[in-house]
Amino acid sequence: MNSKKILVTVKEYAILTLGIFLYVLGWNLFLIPHNLIGGGVTGMASIVQYATHGVIKIGYTYFVVNVGLLIAALFTLGKGFGGKTVYAILLASVGLSALQEVIPQPIINDLAVANGPLMSTIMGGLMAGVGIGLAISQGGSTGGTDIVALIVNKYRNVSPGRMILAVDVVIILSSLLVPSFTKDGEMVPMVGKITTVVYGFILVMVTSMVTDMIISGSRQSVQLFILSSKSEQIAEMITKELHRGVTVLNGKGWYTQKDMEVLMVLTRKTDLNILLRNIKAIDSDAFLSVASVTGVYGKGFDTFKTRRKKKS
Repeated sequence: MNSKKILVTVKEYAILTLGIFLYVLGWNLFLIPHNLIGGGVTGMASIVQYATHGVIKIGYTYFVVNVGLLIAALFTLGKGFGGKTVYAILLASVGLSALQEVIPQPIINDLAVANGPLMSTIMGGLMAGVGIGLAISQGGSTGGTDIVALIVNKYRNVSPGRMILAVDVVIILSSLLVPSFTKDGEMVPMVGKITTVVYGFILVMVTSMVTDMIISGSRQSVQLFILSSKSEQIAEMITKELHRGVTVLNGKGWYTQKDMEVLMVLTRKTDLNILLRNIKAIDSDAFLSVASVTGVYGKGFDTFKTRRKKKS
């Protein structure tokens, strides 16, 4: 069990690291070269960097603001979330500042500058959305409004993507009130800032949609009906090795006129391949039916989130 826990932890942190890398790469490769502004703490940090001629890097502001939000998350979401998010914030803080000096300018010119701000907005939003989704699916976060979204999502059935979108709109509009300078030191005119705001709205829309797609995909569940002459062995394997519940239903094959036990199992879609492989190893002739289901609530799955009644 200890080795399994270690492997699970290593897997979670590996996916989390990949998510942070994609998020940071999206900003440094596609968004910052065009002075684009997004939402969340990264968007706030980008406004500060553009206003200070690049003296205060995004990573510095990103780290400082996230410290306060992280403290709130530790009390609300638990230490497990906090540990992964501390790791994610530190990694993202370093990456947002360091990669600006590491990525060769010719690569930025070919992939971002040459393709224009619109394509860069879409590509940066895709990478940022995938990164946020991977981080949240592993119980972590890239910080900022992701933390706010997860705190709200803990008590209300509000998708993280929509919550992030609402906060991000306010942050993007606030960029109109702050002066902005390009990498060459030229001040961005008001017309250019309005255009940047439009690109910012496109960015948060793309990011939020991709985030929801990644998260919903990782939480999707399936329902299996299993008919096998070795139902007891299969049920033992599912409960002891995969730690999932099994419901035994009494059935009868009308063609064979034989009584049999039908196993009903609910599990995450991400665990389906492992489950099928283990069933095949026990009984290669087992008959299975697999169907996607929505809204699985209970131990090991989602929890009911209802409004608390106000005391009169």
